[in-house]
This record gives sequence, C-alpha cells and structure tokens, in this order.
Amino acid sequence: MSVQEYLDKHLLSRRIEDAVNAAVRAKTSDPVLFISNHMRKSVPSVITKVKARQILDSRGIPTVEVDLHTNKGMFRASAPSGASSGMYEAIELRDGEKGTYLGNGVNRAVKNINEKIAVALVGMDPTLQSQIDQVMIDLDKTENKSELGANAILAVSMAACRAGAAEKEVPLHKHIADLSGQTSMLLPVPVFTLISGGKHAGNNLAIQEIMILPVGSKTFEEALQMGCETYHQLKAVITEIHGAHGCNVGEDGGFTPNISSLRDGLDLVQKAIGRTRHNEKIKIAIGVAATEFCIGTKYDLDFKNPNKSGQNFKSGQDMIDMYKELCADYSIVSIEDPFDREDWEHVKYFSSLGICQVVGDDLLMSNPKQIERAIQENACNAILLKVNQIGTVTEAIEVVKMAKDAQWGIVISQRSGETEDSFISDLSVGLATSQIKAGAPCRGERLAKYNQLLRIEEELGDQAVYIGEKWRN
Repeated sequence: MSVQEYLDKHLLSRRIEDAVNAAVRAKTSDPVLFISNHMRKSVPSVITKVKARQILDSRGIPTVEVDLHTNKGMFRASAPSGASSGMYEAIELRDGEKGTYLGNGVNRAVKNINEKIAVALVGMDPTLQSQIDQVMIDLDKTENKSELGANAILAVSMAACRAGAAEKEVPLHKHIADLSGQTSMLLPVPVFTLISGGKHAGNNLAIQEIMILPVGSKTFEEALQMGCETYHQLKAVITEIHGAHGCNVGEDGGFTPNISSLRDGLDLVQKAIGRTRHNEKIKIAIGVAATEFCIGTKYDLDFKNPNKSGQNFKSGQDMIDMYKELCADYSIVSIEDPFDREDWEHVKYFSSLGICQVVGDDLLMSNPKQIERAIQENACNAILLKVNQIGTVTEAIEVVKMAKDAQWGIVISQRSGETEDSFISDLSVGLATSQIKAGAPCRGERLAKYNQLLRIEEELGDQAVYIGEKWRN
C-alpha cells in the first residue's frame, strides 16, 4: 500500500485536522505531543513487523524471544521450556546441531518466525487473538506444531496478546479476561516450591518438589510474605541439620538438602512452618512426577540413590497407601502426578477417595484430548496448565474453560527453563484460576511472576480479590 493509499484509506487528512482542533480546544502546553497521541488513538492499530531472536532461558539453554510491532509500539514475549516433554504436548523446534548449544539452538524456530509467521501476520488487527493464533496453526499444518515449532508460535501469540491489550488501552490481564469472557478477576494462591528433587535437583530425593500454599492469607501480598518467611525459616532449619551446603537451590529455586526420604523433607518444611506465625494458614503440597521413577508397573523411590542396596520398588497400591498416610500426617492438600502418566487406573481410584486435590501434569500435558478423557473417567480433579505444552493463548483459554466446566482446580505453571517474562501472572488473573506455580521465592525469573502479581493487586485496588481459602472452589 502506498503512502497516499494509506492516507486515503484511514482519512488521515481529516483526522489530522480533527487532532489540531482538539489541541486548540484543550489549550495544551505541548501541542505536538497532544496531536501525536490523538492520532495514535484515532488510527486502528495493525501488526507492522514481527522480529524474533534466540535468547537464553534460566538454565542457559536457548529459547525464542519475539518483538511484535504495531503503530502503538513494540511488544515482547519469550517462550519457556521444560526439563521433560511428552508424546501429547506441542513440540518445541530445536536445531539439533550438537556442536552448537549441544543441539539445543532455536535458530530454525527463529527463522520460521522471521520468514513465515511475520509475513502471514503483518496487517492483522492485534486484538483478534483467536484469528492470529489460527493463522499460525493453519500455517504449521501439524497437530503438534512441529513444523514451525510450538516455541515459535507461543512467543508470537503472547506478544500479540500484549499488543492487543495496548490497542484496547487496558492491562494485559483485563484483555485476557475479555478474550475468555471472564467477568471477574482473582488473585491466585501462589504455590511456592520449597524443596526440589527429581530431575530438578542433584540430591537423592525421588519426588520432584515439596511446596506450600498460603491459603489463609487475606491478600496476595500477605501470601507472598508468608511464602518468603517460610522459605527463609527453612533455610535456617536445613543449615542446622544438614549444613550450609544443603541450602543450594534447584532449577525452580527450591532448596536441595541431600535427603532421599520424602518424610525427611516434609519434616523440614513442617518445622519451618512451625517457626513462623502462620501455622494454620499454610498448607503443604507435593509434586511427585512419578513417571520419572516408574519402571514397568512399579515405582522406585530410590532411583537416584547411588548407594542403594536394592531397588525400593512400590506397587501402585503401595503408593496409594503412602499418600494416604502422608496426607493424614502432614495435612497435604494437593498432589501432582502421583502415578505414571499411563497408570490411569490407580490415579482414578486415588482421585475417587477425595483425600486431596489430584493434579494432572504428565497425565494431561495440557492436551485437550487428554483432558477430555480425564474428565470423562474422573481421573483427576485439577490441571497443571503449561502454556508451552499447548502453544497458543487461545488454546490455553479453551483448556481453562474445559477445566472450569468440569469444576476442576486450575494451576497455571512455570517451566524449569523460564525467562523474565511474567505473562503467566496476567494469564492467571485474567482467567481467574485458583493457583499459580512459579517456583520458589528465589531467582529472578521466578520472582518476575510473583512481583507482577503484586503490581496487578495494587492496580486493581479495592477490586482486588485474593482467592485464599476458597482455592478449591
């Protein structure tokens, strides 16, 4: 489109005259700035440029960052990445060249954005999120986004969402709420990682993490305070018992004392909670990631212990008995992936007991088909939603609607390979999910999410509602 055609299409001559008249009426001290702002508001925004690059995530592994431009400005987003991936999740595209970043480079995904996605999106209205996402899905043509890469598609989708919010001149969480039809926004309960194990740490603890939920606080700010105080009390407890070396942290910021017993870890956390004044206001959760130590139909809780005399195999029923005892002894209110992702029978039976929230992670992979099956079979009662497993903002919104219709809990989750992008904070508030899991109150990429929630709570003011004790409803 030529300059003259653009001027004619948007009636800019008339709009410029209107802007000048408005500046005169306003008696502005800076007419140039006033006219500029007036013009920016009067001309509908379109995507003018999409530029991607390779950056590093919190583990020093490459990921994709996108700058999406409109005539309202530049909007940036970056894709997270996990330590493991499953057969049902969207595929992130990596270069595979072993001589560069051990094969983990994302230059192919970057090239797909700069040469394919950008061409398809330029000229589109950034407020039309579902159309933008559908264009990328159609361009990819695969079920798991393996052609363009889920990391490429997601980063663009998130950047476009920010641009759409700017075009509407509303905060990102408000724009997401509008996109989903959500009329009320809630501040979620933060699920803080305190002790890391599994693939996220170098200790002998088989399960992936021990967490806390400050459900008894009245505001998110107070919940964050409770989490931080418990975290620092835990550091003191671990130092006393295991020495300072036990306070090294894992990928999510949780401490990594050299323990192999889950009960030992729970005792440490319970002692730390006891040293705060928040005893009755804080609940405990565990992320098991049982697929990582499932061998056949058995579970080896000593799989990381180099000095084990023999494999500590437990059957599915043994695991159920263990969880029942732990929930009773430690008031555990939530368990993620208590069984292998293919062990549907045991997870269905355990969920039917109604002992605690049973969260599907590897079981579901944020995949709508897996979620639909789990809903039909009552296999769990909550979902751990990881946006990079599904690949677009629109699909994430649809998954949340499915979960809410089933009266499930929803946990918006970080990944082990995170960036400073705080998008999931606005996503959680905009979709009114009950929980957000962003790691420990430690490490910048984790705190970016919690700090953004503080800002949102402040911005909402009297309208800010922290879900607190109603987190299961």
